[in-house]
Amino acid sequence: MKDSNKDRRLSAEDLEGSDRIEENDPSPRTVRTQRRAAVSQGLEGVRQVARGKTTGRFTSLLHHLTPELLRSSFFALKKQAAVGVDGVSWRAYEIGLTDRILDLHGRVRRGAYRAQPSRRVYIPKPDGRQRPLGVTALEDKIVQQAVVTLLNCIYEERFLGFSYGFRPGRSAHDALDALTVGIGTQRTRWILDADIQGFFDNLDHEWLRKFLEHEIADRRMLRLILKWLKAGVSEDGEWSETRKGTPQGAVISPLLANVYLHYVFDLWVQAWRKKEAAGRVIAVRYADDFVLGFERRDDAERFLEELRERLAKFGLELHPDKTRLIEFGRWAIAERRKRGAGKPDTFDFLGFTHICEINPKSGRFVVKRKTARKRKRAKLLEIKQQLKLRMHAPVREVGEWLRSVVSGYFRYHAVPGNFRVLSGFRSAVSWLWLRTLRRRSQKHRMSWRRYYELERRFLPRVQIYHPFPEVRFAAKHPR
Repeated sequence: MKDSNKDRRLSAEDLEGSDRIEENDPSPRTVRTQRRAAVSQGLEGVRQVARGKTTGRFTSLLHHLTPELLRSSFFALKKQAAVGVDGVSWRAYEIGLTDRILDLHGRVRRGAYRAQPSRRVYIPKPDGRQRPLGVTALEDKIVQQAVVTLLNCIYEERFLGFSYGFRPGRSAHDALDALTVGIGTQRTRWILDADIQGFFDNLDHEWLRKFLEHEIADRRMLRLILKWLKAGVSEDGEWSETRKGTPQGAVISPLLANVYLHYVFDLWVQAWRKKEAAGRVIAVRYADDFVLGFERRDDAERFLEELRERLAKFGLELHPDKTRLIEFGRWAIAERRKRGAGKPDTFDFLGFTHICEINPKSGRFVVKRKTARKRKRAKLLEIKQQLKLRMHAPVREVGEWLRSVVSGYFRYHAVPGNFRVLSGFRSAVSWLWLRTLRRRSQKHRMSWRRYYELERRFLPRVQIYHPFPEVRFAAKHPR
């Protein structure tokens, strides 16, 4: 937010430290027990130096990719993940793990490691289209996970406060909280809801290399990262070259995306709102999806025009159907009513539709959030298809699967103000399950009494899991 703090204590919108180093701290390694994978003392030294220096670059990083780090990276991977072109599963690689890790470490150290192409698969999107994903080989996942752990020590000291996507200790709900608090507490009148079209497919390799070189001078580390970008894609057994982009689904891709957008978008936005904006500006970015709030319409329109030019310089463009400038905020309801313009428009962000409302009890403005309709519809369609496939499976097995699916859905979507939508979702799931059970047999029809017993046993009740945004945001960012 533009000049929102009188003091200089860190908030979610503060710029993180911008320090650099010339040499790494070659301190000895000792394994510590942490919530994430075990991190060597050497990596902690990298983090401390990155936090405390302002000049120079990291000239020696590859030696931090130790066998211990590769081993912990292996155990950080999902055990049931799909296999890549190598056909090696997590369980198969675990057999003889120590020798495999030592061999992999040796190849990485002497430059004999070769990245394998990603296996192209497609998953359906809520709008009916197909999203391409790249499934990497298991050894590529291990080395990528280790590199991500290492580079996070540097870039977590560089990334800005309004960047939330795929960062340690930050979640989608943290981004949603920051956006809601920003709209509610700042003089926000206009919302720019934007999305970069095909970002992961159009990320420019040459620009990414230049951005990485701002912090990394270790040529071996840079070559290692470029190997993954140039490895290509295998689809139906045919290899194709990748001249740009990074595969969605690769372990390294979220970090590379954040590095790219840190220089293309975040730093530029930070400078623009300080030097160019006449009014207040708030910003929240989650990967390639971002929302900005403006006090003045002329600021918003000028920013949007300049943003298009900025992105075009780096081979990117805004999605024409997912980029909108709308009137939104505490004054929007009254001002639009005066003009006879109807209710303020809504916008979707991270699976929730954001709505301008006045609390009927307190009379205060609130940002109401409910599950986006397309997100709810897509989930119900997925459950319907799965129930059809599991029609003749044991009832208890299907019930336990449904409980897991519905509980996971509630854990994300159960925010204050969304109770009615979640109740409708549970009722829809219940009806789909009843229809499936009654189609199992034409002779024995499922009775209502028996079904109610199953529903009470397996379908979790609706409850709100998340606190109000202001409460959680204040706890994480005390002022």
